Amino acid sequence: MTVAPRVEDLLRDLAPQVLGALVRRYGQFDACEDAVQEALLSAATQWPADGVPDNPRGWLVTVASRRLMDQIRSDQSRRRRELLVTVATPQAELLSPAADAAPGADRDDSLALLFLCCHPALSTPSQLALTLRAVGGLTTAQIAAAFLVPEATMAQRISRAKQTIRASGVPFTMPDGPARAERLRTVLHVLYLIFNEGYTTTAGPDLTAPELSGEAIRLTRWLRRLLPDDAEVAGLLALMLLTDARRPARTRPDGSLVPLAEQDRSRWDSDRIAEGVALVTEALPRGEVGPYQVQAAIAAVHDETDHVDTTDWPQILALYDLLERLAPNPMVTLNRAVAVAMVHGPAAGLGLLDTLASDSRMARHHRLLATRAHLLELTGDEVAAAGCYREAARRATSLPERRYLTAQATRLVADDQSSP
Repeated sequence: MTVAPRVEDLLRDLAPQVLGALVRRYGQFDACEDAVQEALLSAATQWPADGVPDNPRGWLVTVASRRLMDQIRSDQSRRRRELLVTVATPQAELLSPAADAAPGADRDDSLALLFLCCHPALSTPSQLALTLRAVGGLTTAQIAAAFLVPEATMAQRISRAKQTIRASGVPFTMPDGPARAERLRTVLHVLYLIFNEGYTTTAGPDLTAPELSGEAIRLTRWLRRLLPDDAEVAGLLALMLLTDARRPARTRPDGSLVPLAEQDRSRWDSDRIAEGVALVTEALPRGEVGPYQVQAAIAAVHDETDHVDTTDWPQILALYDLLERLAPNPMVTLNRAVAVAMVHGPAAGLGLLDTLASDSRMARHHRLLATRAHLLELTGDEVAAAGCYREAARRATSLPERRYLTAQATRLVADDQSSP
């Protein structure tokens, strides 16, 4: 079924609000999610033909609430759950969602819903899947396809996540104080992981999964509307926009990878770059600087450079120095090593890479080997570089990355054989 773009966009925006309203009222995440999906399907069928109602959110809340009540009453195996809901909620409130469906109702539980989907009790894969399903509105089939797993596997993952939430007894409320700040960091990390998987997939035949990165950007825009004064939310959105702006130049027509240094920068999305630069420029002076803001600033330096040869590597290195103090991790060190090599020479960069050799998280990572190969090539040691490229290709799980790394090794071997 094809849905008019305006209706489809409206339903995606309203879905988390409606689900949040039902979960707050009835407390049954999985049953509420099923009811909301049925309401969304009804709206997708009726609204293009009959017109969007004056109060679309109220329409969806009413229809979803009725579906939920019908489900509770008709399913004999859930009589105990029906009794618990009835005892916990006055019958007049149970049967009438008027408070949430009224035109003037402005309570938005979307943020609480996002925090619930990113609850620490859930594993990271479950947080990703549940966020895309409940907040993003993607179907189970779409999520499974994006992560290259069978639909049945993804359905089980989502189902287990819902069961974990139900069993944990987590209240549907916004945490306060330090707990809220900690949970927000988890939310931002989940959105960051969704974007990264879309921008460079970890496995499969395609370099990117635009549906995932696009959804991460949409959800982060939405989160910024809910938290307009949070500088790290703005920083994450800026980082996504500045990074995704390069997407049109990242692959050739045959889908093969084009590294940053070789990309046609005229193909970068100038509108996204301008928006990202404006966001990070606005966010940085607000107060405490966070890691997403710093990463966005690094991306901005790259994006505002007309040619790779004029890249301001000293500024990028200074930003990586700051980032490593704020959020030290092996991938930051890996990226900083490249900046060190560009400023102080490849030997200095290789020395920094040596510090990662004993890190279990990076010791066998293909990106560590690929970076080492690149820096070895800069030193002129093409034989060692070719060996590292081959080993990096062997460990890469993304087919475009594997082909690129293999091609680099082959090129160096050919160059060495053609040398006098």
